[in-house]
Order: sequence, then C-alpha cells, then structure tokens
Amino acid sequence: MAAADIALSASDLSKRFGAVVALDGVSLEVRRGECLALIGESGSGKTTLLRCFNRMTDPDAGQVSIDGADAATIDPIALRRRVGYVPQDGGLLPHWRVRRNVSLVPWLRDMPDQDALVDRALGLVGLDPSDFSLRKPRELSGGQRQRVAVARALAAEPDVILLDEPFGALDAITRSDLQETFLHLRQALHFTALLVTHDLHEAMHLADRVAVMRRGRIEQIGRPEELRDTPASDYVRELLQRARVTA
Repeated sequence: MAAADIALSASDLSKRFGAVVALDGVSLEVRRGECLALIGESGSGKTTLLRCFNRMTDPDAGQVSIDGADAATIDPIALRRRVGYVPQDGGLLPHWRVRRNVSLVPWLRDMPDQDALVDRALGLVGLDPSDFSLRKPRELSGGQRQRVAVARALAAEPDVILLDEPFGALDAITRSDLQETFLHLRQALHFTALLVTHDLHEAMHLADRVAVMRRGRIEQIGRPEELRDTPASDYVRELLQRARVTA
C-alpha cells in the first residue's frame, strides 16, 4: 500500500502487563475508508492493540502511526478528540442527557454549529433528536444506548473510528439491526474503522479484512473469503470450524 493510502499502521508492537505478553511483535496497516476487524479469543491482544491507536495504551516497543504521524508525538488528549471511540458498554455519562453526551467532543474541540452536528449524528444512527435529546441513558434500551455511543463517536466527524466489541452485549435482533446501521454508516461516511469482536460471523459480515489474533500475535490477515478458503494455520482452521464457517 502507498503511504498516502494508509490511515492506521502498527509496526512491531510489543506490550506486557507484568508477566503477561499482550502484544508480541504485531504489525498491520489499515487503508483509508477500510474496516479491519480484529478477532480472537479473550486475552489474544485485540483490545490492547485497538487501544494503542488512541493512546489509551502505549506499547513498550514499536510504533503506531495515525495518518502517517507517529502517535507517540501526538498529545494523547488531542488524539482522543480526533479519533472516534465506541467502547463495549457505550461509556455514556449517566447523569448527562443524550444531547450533552453526543456533543461532548464537538464541545471539547470548540467546533461551530454543535447542535447541528449532534442532530446529524443522532439522525445517522436512527434516533430522532426531538424524541431522544433530553433523555438520560437509564431511560434508553441497550440498543438505543449503543446508538447514542456511536452517534457520540461520529459527532465530530472523525476520519477514524475505533470500536471495541460495540454490539457484544446486545440481544441477537438488536445486534443485527445495529450491524446493518454500521454498514449503512460506512457507505454514507467512508470513515476508517478498526473493529474488535469475538464473533467471527460479525467480523466477516462487517469488515473488508479480518485479522485473527492469538497470544498477542496475528495468525492471519486477509479478506473474509481468503480466511474461509485458505486458512493459514491450524488455529485459524479450527476457529472457522468452531464458528461453522465453511468454504
């Protein structure tokens, strides 16, 4: 890939938490406008890798780049205001109403037309601002809270969004609805996405490419059909079999 086409890159990342090796020489690149899914069992390193891209975790060794700039040279607070982030639990502030939650980053960045940005973001995720703006998170369903969390990530119109198992805690119907919303948003907004999920079917449905992680390393990275048709290791083959994904 040409350097100008790369939105996110990691080069030989290593990270330990005490005796636990979370990342062991991980390298990858994410193209502009691409969705790359990180899949793997608990403890495989996928969330640690994701969090390196907004400096919620700093690697012990290696380099992370955002739009060609070394992330280590970017103020972490400024970086987090520039990159959208959706945690698994949504991370909404419970005492703030929906509008204030969604307006957080535009407000922190002192962006103009903040009300218009909030209304647009809520509309994009299928929530009518006139119905939802004044509600508090406790007044929403689980699916509605996650829609608000996605709207908050979108409100400042970032080029890159990081999603850490954003649909994992939802029931099957709500999860399916939000997956389709995510696909629609990608088609409409063309942002770059790095998506952590434990669900191989979700990864293959939502992502352009999938990276399979195991014990802090990437076992295979490729398009969904490449993983399905030509698994690169016994582990990837077993993962596909367990998920009942067949050629």
